[in-house]
This record gives sequence, C-alpha cells and structure tokens, in this order.
Amino acid sequence: MILEVVRAQYFATNCWIFAVGKNSECFIVDPGMAIPDLVGEISEVIARHNLKPIATIVTHGHLDHTFSVHAFDEKYGVATYVHPKDREFLGNPQGILTPGGPTTPILEAMGVTSFSEPRDVRELTDGTVIDIAGFTLTARHAPGHTPGSTVFVVNNEFLISGDVLFQNSIGNTSFRLGSSSDMKKTLRNVILPLSDDLIVLPGHGPETTIGRERKNNDYLQDRFLRSAD
Repeated sequence: MILEVVRAQYFATNCWIFAVGKNSECFIVDPGMAIPDLVGEISEVIARHNLKPIATIVTHGHLDHTFSVHAFDEKYGVATYVHPKDREFLGNPQGILTPGGPTTPILEAMGVTSFSEPRDVRELTDGTVIDIAGFTLTARHAPGHTPGSTVFVVNNEFLISGDVLFQNSIGNTSFRLGSSSDMKKTLRNVILPLSDDLIVLPGHGPETTIGRERKNNDYLQDRFLRSAD
C-alpha cells in the first residue's frame, strides 16, 4: 500500500494520497493552497509511483483544503466527492471565509479573485459507502467545523478526519458557519464510537489513533463534551 502526504505551502494542510501499490489507481484528499497550486507537488508523488488519479475527496469547504481541487481536476479529470452542505464553497469559497481572516490577504497577494466548481462533483451524505482505487470509504457527516464537514473510514483501518479531530485537539468552531454544539455532538456520536485501532489522518499535524485521542485529548473528555457552549 502507498500512503503519502503532501503538505501545502499555506496552513500546512495535509493532502493524503492513497493507492494499493505502484502502477495502480489512486485518490487524493484535500489539495490545499500553494503558489500557483498544489498540483505540481502531488504530481511528483503520482509520477514516482506511476499512479492514475481517479478521485479527490474533500473533507470540508474551507479554502485551505479546496484551493487546488479545480486545478487537479483540470490536469487529471477526476471525480470530486464532497458533502452537499459544503459543495457550494467549491465554487464560492468566500461564502464560508471569516471576514478579516488570514486567507483573504493571501488571496489578494496571489491575485486570485474567482473560483469555479470542478466538472464532476459527486455528493456524499452520512453513511454513503464508496469503492475507490481499491479502497472502501464510509462517509460520516461530522458538522461543527463547517456544516458539511465529513470524516471517512477507509478499509476499517484509517480515519480521514479533516479538521474534525487532530492530535490532542479538534477543529476550530469560531469560524464562519462553525458550531460548538454541533462539534460536541459529532465528537460524542461519530468520533467516540470508533475503534481505538483506527489510524487518524488529520487535515493538519501528525497522524494519531482514536485510542490515543480517547485517552489524551481533552476535547474527548466528559468535562468538555458536557460543558455549556
């Protein structure tokens, strides 16, 4: 199996690349922000293993996770999977940007003023199971960071957690359209029931496991989950 990560220039977003082995199909997760985009760095990994990309998985609609989605589609012509509640932000990322947030001056410096949705967008809702590039992915709607945040269990071995769960932390809920109460429900009802053995592949930072976070992450403890918003 091939599992590699390309970290974006801005915000160090993890773009995960999955393939069963060399000379096979692959899918990528959350191609983020770089100048001019992240496609060149992703393509280096693809070429090194002689892979054929067939899909992009989007965990949520924030621009640091979607900036290079359209450019990747332009090069490879892949399907893009996203939850319907965050789909609109593929073509209109400003709709979820926090006014005065850190992304705006970066876009201004890059001269980027418009976005468009990739050609083949496929919506995923809670419980959807898809087979891609030799892997079975189960989508779990996990709102809080954004309305359409989604995590993915891959082959009952990995959890693609986006910006829901990090090592010793969780995603920020103070951004535009974020919800602390929704995040707590997600942590209780989606994250905590997962197997301790699942390897967590977050949107930022290092890998971890559900078991490690269940034990060490303060945001998965009752004192936080039962606290007032």
